[in-house]
Amino acid sequence: MFAKRAPGGHRALFKVTTLGMATPRISAYLPPDIDPTKAALAFGRRALPKLKEELQSPELLTQQRALAALCDLVHDPEKVYQAIALGFLGSLKTLLVHQDQTVRQKTTEVLSVMALHSVGREGLIRSGVISALTGLLDDPVDICRKNTHQTFDMLAKLPAGAGGVLRAGLIPSLVLKLKTELDEIQELILDTLSNCLRVEVSEALAAGALTVLKEKLSHPSAAIRSKAAWVLLEISSHAEGKIAVCEEGVIPVLLSLLEDTEPEVQVNSAGALMFAVVTPQGRSSAMGAEAIPPLLTLVAEETSKARLNAIKTLTLLAELPEGRGALLDHRDTFQRCLDDPSEAVQRAADIAIAVIDWKPSCSRDLS
Repeated sequence: MFAKRAPGGHRALFKVTTLGMATPRISAYLPPDIDPTKAALAFGRRALPKLKEELQSPELLTQQRALAALCDLVHDPEKVYQAIALGFLGSLKTLLVHQDQTVRQKTTEVLSVMALHSVGREGLIRSGVISALTGLLDDPVDICRKNTHQTFDMLAKLPAGAGGVLRAGLIPSLVLKLKTELDEIQELILDTLSNCLRVEVSEALAAGALTVLKEKLSHPSAAIRSKAAWVLLEISSHAEGKIAVCEEGVIPVLLSLLEDTEPEVQVNSAGALMFAVVTPQGRSSAMGAEAIPPLLTLVAEETSKARLNAIKTLTLLAELPEGRGALLDHRDTFQRCLDDPSEAVQRAADIAIAVIDWKPSCSRDLS
């Protein structure tokens, strides 16, 4: 591991992977004079009020040290509750646009730590922090952007937070940032999008999300491939999303990921396919891309985490005459799934067998 000077004066760490490639990790190192142990912390009830006063100090170093001390305190949910009650969030929102990068770094860090607690998430959403953080998307300091996206990610886990991101009009910007951001931040953006697009997808589709996500399915990072597939799953859960996924030619790419070496990529890709093939257009597209062989492979693997999604997807394909015909020869594969330790897999396999065995009424009468 070695260090390199990054834009803005901070040092970025680079970790050498087993493939011999250097992957950057965003550094949170502070200048040496910003030491929280040097901040004169008051005790008891006076600690937080004194820090609030120091945040508004005209002296830069006092502000920096107060923020560093506050970062330690807000790991305690009780301190988060007290800080919100004392009106800290108003001061912190003001500091988000401070010209000093260390102040912005520690302010965004405080918010990201507060967002780890339920009381913090609720307070941040109520106080309009989401809109206040929007300007940090283009911050020149990597760690400021990372902290910002960590906060978005945590807040979007709540329905009110996801709604807040949508109302702030952030979706087009988040989609755009997927093209340019560091991999570490792309993962956070994908997590945020997955929660927001569960609610509404129109804005994302209009912003070209499918084109960007389709590219991410081929990303060297397994985490990004997996998260991109999960976002596509959320998109495909909506009627307009299902149509768009078919029209953008995403289904063949998802099928190729069923053979990915990472189990999570397989699971999420199979899940996205399951939603996409609900429509006749989706089933037709999947059959045209020869979806059955790779899906059967996942069903046959007893340890496959994608087994359940693969069975459900094949069940949908079996509703087509050509799909049913192709699967009749593999009935035993589904039969073995009836012994799977998972009850969900057993039920899905039982339904699949019933669909595969189904015959039109006229055929039954002739027999």
